[in-house]
Amino acid sequence: MRFVPIKSEEQLDLQSVHRVSERRVMRRTAVVNQIRGLLLERGITLRKGRRYVDGALPRILADARSKLSGSLLVLPAELKLELVQLAEKIDRSDTDIARIARQSEACQRLVAMPGVGPVTATAIIAAIGNGSAFRNGRDFAAWLGVVPEEHSTGGKQTLWELPRRGNMYLRRLFVQGARAVMQHKTKQSSGLTAWLAQLTARTHHNIAIVALANKLARMAWAVLAKNEVYRPPLVEVATPI
Repeated sequence: MRFVPIKSEEQLDLQSVHRVSERRVMRRTAVVNQIRGLLLERGITLRKGRRYVDGALPRILADARSKLSGSLLVLPAELKLELVQLAEKIDRSDTDIARIARQSEACQRLVAMPGVGPVTATAIIAAIGNGSAFRNGRDFAAWLGVVPEEHSTGGKQTLWELPRRGNMYLRRLFVQGARAVMQHKTKQSSGLTAWLAQLTARTHHNIAIVALANKLARMAWAVLAKNEVYRPPLVEVATPI
């Protein structure tokens, strides 16, 4: 049987910071969607995205020709105030996380990886500590839910969809980091750029992002478990016979 290691006090504190920050971000998204829904009922359409709501809402509230009644003028204004308060709290959480990452030697080694920032680095430390609970990087990636389920038989390999088990918050951070790396794939190390070029040439863009998240998760485990610094992969040069 495999047992879950007991988290330290530092890990529990760091996990609490992430959970509160995650709830605030989800609440901010819910408020933005509610504002868009209320305005859409009155024929006012806003594009998806918080920045579009932040830019258009003051103009809509100040426009006397808008189709808003007196009561509906108050509600978006109150929701706008709630957005401002949530943004301030999220900024404080990000500041605390960045400070913790600067003070942790393990986080600094993780931040050196592509697609891993202070939020992802501290979330990894809070979730797995030094990674000793996993035998290798593949076990960690499978626990994270970025390895497809395998149903192979008769020498034929069959891969199904992702199991979506494990730490959903951490998996989302890895996928977002992989998406950011994919957007700037030409600026990465020579080995990683070549690997991404081969990957995107033979598979769908979204599948390539999940595959990259899988690779980043394995590298993150290696950095923690082996207590080593991140070494960018290089292009393998064939030696003449």
